[in-house]
Amino acid sequence: MSSEPVELTVDGPDGPRTVRVSNPDKVYFPELGLSKADVVRYFLAVGDGIVRALHQRPTMLERWPGGVVPGAKLSIWMGERGAAFFQRRLPRGAPGWVERVRIPGPGGHDDEVICPTEVAVVLWAANLGTLRFHPWPVRRADIDRPDELRIDLDPQPGTDFHDAVRVAIEVRGLLDEVGMEGFPKTSGGRGVHVYVPITPRWQLSDVVRALHALGSELLRRMPDDVTMARRKQDRGRRVFLDHNQMAGTIASAYSIRPGPHGTVSAPVTWDELTAVSPRDFDIMTMPARYAGIGDLHARLEQRRFSIAPLLEMSERDARDGGADDPRDRPGYPGAPGEPPHVRHSRSSDNA
Repeated sequence: MSSEPVELTVDGPDGPRTVRVSNPDKVYFPELGLSKADVVRYFLAVGDGIVRALHQRPTMLERWPGGVVPGAKLSIWMGERGAAFFQRRLPRGAPGWVERVRIPGPGGHDDEVICPTEVAVVLWAANLGTLRFHPWPVRRADIDRPDELRIDLDPQPGTDFHDAVRVAIEVRGLLDEVGMEGFPKTSGGRGVHVYVPITPRWQLSDVVRALHALGSELLRRMPDDVTMARRKQDRGRRVFLDHNQMAGTIASAYSIRPGPHGTVSAPVTWDELTAVSPRDFDIMTMPARYAGIGDLHARLEQRRFSIAPLLEMSERDARDGGADDPRDRPGYPGAPGEPPHVRHSRSSDNA
């Protein structure tokens, strides 16, 4: 289905911005009857929240320009090329008001990457088919020092969202013991993400080490429920905590999962987390929720924590010889033909 382009005018830091939406009636979610225009309107409704999640962060786009249609595949960093893809480098023809930053690229050269600062950038990216935004855990002012510790809890086959929630509750208690506070959100699928705002004074390798220490302690407490095993066949029916995800990206709050139900990554309270389902939050329901309660992750900006207690745990683990498989440790070399475990992003695909 084709339709005439429409133009949206939104506020920008220097005055109104005009964003052109091409083919607005194109169906993006066939099972829901939702179009590109519906996707754009959704991002506009949660605009302040998603801009806060992306603000001044190098951001990779996950583009589904043909919509989430049956058979559509997402290209990954190695493997078959699909109808959807990751866009790491700044797309050609980007307006001048789309701010950008240079970050180290996979080939040893710098890449120019978008660095969102306003809602017009989100809408412009949505017009390109972007459903998920993958921001790095750093800001443009210092791309070498993360300001968020991100905990990704990914249920493996045989486990589900409620298993991830149970592990997340233990994570909350562990963070409290070391004087830190985490902010949970659904992944949009079966997983749970917990973000901890940290002082941007440590290098990425130190933050990865801190997250690994937290994971090791969690593994000691919940050995039958948690794994950090790198190989899928070694994880069993447990929840996977990928400590090396700090060296990559996680889909931001309010990103849309490219599945038939149009679910979104939703910030939630800790009390809510034990009572909700990922299906509770989607393109249709989130705008009303956001209008009513605002952005539950706004408090991420109010206080930052030291990772020193986690680094002390890491040093203790090193002295004790560790309790984990060395294959799961930061920087452990991959198998022949496989990249090192720590890398700058999930994907080097470009368009």
